[in-house]
Amino acid sequence: MFDLFKRKPAAKPATPADPTTDAVPKVPAAEPIVPATAPAPEPLDMRTVVPEPATSASEKRSWRERLKSGLGLSRDKLSGALTGVFRRRVLDDAALEELESALLMADVGIDATAHLLDELRVRYRKSGGNADPRELLRSAFADLVRTLEAPVAIGAQRPFVIMLAGVNGAGKTTSIGKIAKWLQQRRLSVLLAAGDTFRAAAREQLAVWGERNGVAVIQQSGGDPAAVMFDALGAATGRSIDVVLADTAGRLPTQAHLMDELRKIKRVLGKAREAAPDEVWLVLDANTGQNGLAQVKAFDAAIGLTGLILTKLDGSAKGGIVAAIARQHPVPLKFIGVGEGVDDLRPFRADEFVEALLPQEEERLA
Repeated sequence: MFDLFKRKPAAKPATPADPTTDAVPKVPAAEPIVPATAPAPEPLDMRTVVPEPATSASEKRSWRERLKSGLGLSRDKLSGALTGVFRRRVLDDAALEELESALLMADVGIDATAHLLDELRVRYRKSGGNADPRELLRSAFADLVRTLEAPVAIGAQRPFVIMLAGVNGAGKTTSIGKIAKWLQQRRLSVLLAAGDTFRAAAREQLAVWGERNGVAVIQQSGGDPAAVMFDALGAATGRSIDVVLADTAGRLPTQAHLMDELRKIKRVLGKAREAAPDEVWLVLDANTGQNGLAQVKAFDAAIGLTGLILTKLDGSAKGGIVAAIARQHPVPLKFIGVGEGVDDLRPFRADEFVEALLPQEEERLA
């Protein structure tokens, strides 16, 4: 009975966490947002390419028209140049000089422009001067940007983790919501991780997309982004989720401490599930022009990119940046976006892109 009156030893003071390590901080458990009407997707074991659902001819035509409209600025510049350059169907020095100016104005970049003109000369010479230079240019452009074309593949590992990065304003959070819908249409279950813990608007925006798509969002206010990722993977594993889309805070690639935080998030994902993340995608604003190429190089060096998403091809953007990336730093271009609608983000197809960017003969004569 005397044991009841024994004094208990005092608890040892907690040792403060070392902020330089990758240990996941002890934070309150993130509260998932789970819509009451969340759908139960059919189980699907994906090991290769995500299958495309059937698309009607009208839907395909609508997408092509929207893409053509989105590339309108570059298309108009190239159309005017092509009308003058190729009216006589002769590729001389004057034609090449005018075409060079048009390609540079379309944000193709110096390196890619030089490559395309060299290809054009070689192909024209091989044809004996009989081929249509316009068609030769379209062919050379398509061959160049086709190096970026890669199908979206979801491996067998579950949950399959896609980490997304980008600068503020690039459309990263919106793209995540659209990709979630795209994956659901292919019978894959999705969970969103709100890793931008310091910007309430980003969390709220992601929560809206979660409710709209009927998917869970793991979030917390003011906590460590890596802790959110750790919690999200735990929740996804417990619920047998197929894909986790991990949002991160927008940052400039010149800010070393912020890029270090991205590296930490990536390492913590690897501790939460071996070999995660499976994909690391960078979201680019098409309106940034050649600065987009600098972003690709910087983020790739920091976190190892496996894919790109090009947003805001909405009429004012110059689509030539795709050629510049293909020539100087080819990272697969997974999706391109032409508007705010949920269906305005589609996988990149080189032939579709070139068809929308470079006008046909009949369009120029109309």
